Amino acid sequence: MSAGQWWQGQFVVDIYSAGAGTSQNMNINEVVANRANELLGVPKGSYRFIHPNDHVNLGQSTNDTVPTALYIACYEIVHTRLLPSLFAFEQALHAKAREFRSIKKTGRTHLQDALPLTLGNEFVAFSATIAYHRKCVARASTDLLALNLGGTAVGSGVNAGPVFRKIAIKKIRRLTQRPFVSNPNLFAGTQNVDAAISISSTLRNLSIALGKIASDLRLLASGPASGFNEISLPSVQPGSSIMPAKVNPSIPEMVNMVCFQIMGLDQAVASAGQAAQLELNVMTPLIAFNVLHELEILNQAIHIFTEKCVKGIKANAEQCRRYYEGNPVIATALTPRLGYARVAELITEAYATGRSIREVILAHKLLSEKEINNLLQ
Repeated sequence: MSAGQWWQGQFVVDIYSAGAGTSQNMNINEVVANRANELLGVPKGSYRFIHPNDHVNLGQSTNDTVPTALYIACYEIVHTRLLPSLFAFEQALHAKAREFRSIKKTGRTHLQDALPLTLGNEFVAFSATIAYHRKCVARASTDLLALNLGGTAVGSGVNAGPVFRKIAIKKIRRLTQRPFVSNPNLFAGTQNVDAAISISSTLRNLSIALGKIASDLRLLASGPASGFNEISLPSVQPGSSIMPAKVNPSIPEMVNMVCFQIMGLDQAVASAGQAAQLELNVMTPLIAFNVLHELEILNQAIHIFTEKCVKGIKANAEQCRRYYEGNPVIATALTPRLGYARVAELITEAYATGRSIREVILAHKLLSEKEINNLLQ
C-alpha cells in the first residue's frame, strides 16, 4: 500500500460541510502537523513543535489554498489523462473514417432519407468534432495556471509575508513542472473560481458532442434485422438477460449516461459559481468535488469507448449499398438538369412504386443511362 493510500484514511471531513473548504483545509493542516510531530518524536495531538494553524497554515488561508489545490489538480488531470484520451479517441475515429472511406451510404436529415455520403464521411466528422472539443478543453485549461495563493482571506495577502507568494509559486512550478503563475488580481481570484467553472462548462459542451456520437453509433447499429444495421459494434456482454445472442450497444449506452451525469454536475457547478458573495465563494467544495468527478468519469468513459467499442466497429457494407441504391433522394443531384418540381415528382413516384429512381427516369426517357451515371456520380 502506497503512502498516499495510507494517508487517505486520515481525511474524514465530508464534502458537504462548512463552506469554502475550511473543514477540509484544517483536516489537512492537522494531518501534516501530527505527522511532522511524529517524525520529531512526539505523539499525535500534542502539537509541541508543529501547530496546524501557527505553522502549517502560516501565511495562507482556506480561501487561497483550496482554489490553488483545485486548479493544480484539474490542470494535471486534463493534461496527463483527459487530453491524451481525447486524442486517442479522435485518432481511432479517424482510422475508421479511412477504413470506411469508400462505403457509400444514405445520409439522413430529420431521420429521413437525404443525400448520400460515405460511412467514412460520417466518421471523419465524428473525429473532427472531438478534435474541436479537445482544443477547447486545452484552451480552457490555461486559465487554471493563474493561482491565487498568497492572497490569503480576501486577496490582500495579510499574514502571507512580502515574498511568500513568489516563493510558493516558484516551488509549485518546480514540483509540478507546469507553468503556474500568480493571479494578477488576487482579490478577483479569491472572490471567484472562474477557471474551474469554465472547465466544467467546457466538459459539458464536450459531453454534448460525445453523447451525440454515442447515440449515432447506437442508431447506426440498430437492428440488426429491423434497424439500420449499417455498422456492427463489438459485443461486450453475452446477450441480454433473457434474449440469447442479442448484442446491446452497452458501451455507447454507458457513455450516454456519463454525459448526462456531467451535464447535471455542471449545472450544480454553475449554480454554485453564481452563489459567490462579496469576497469569497463558499461553495468551492461542491465545485471542486463535481469538476474533479467530471474529469474522472469522462476520462474513463472516453478510454473505454475507444478501446472497447470504436476500435472494433465493423461496417456492414452490403446493407449500406442497399440503402444507397434504393434511395430516390439521390435524384436531388439531377435538379440542375431537370428542375426541382420535376425531380420531386420522380422521387415521389419512385417511393410509391418501389422502383429505383434510375428505373423511373429511364421509363420517362428523360435521360440516358450514361447521363444518369454521370450526374449521380
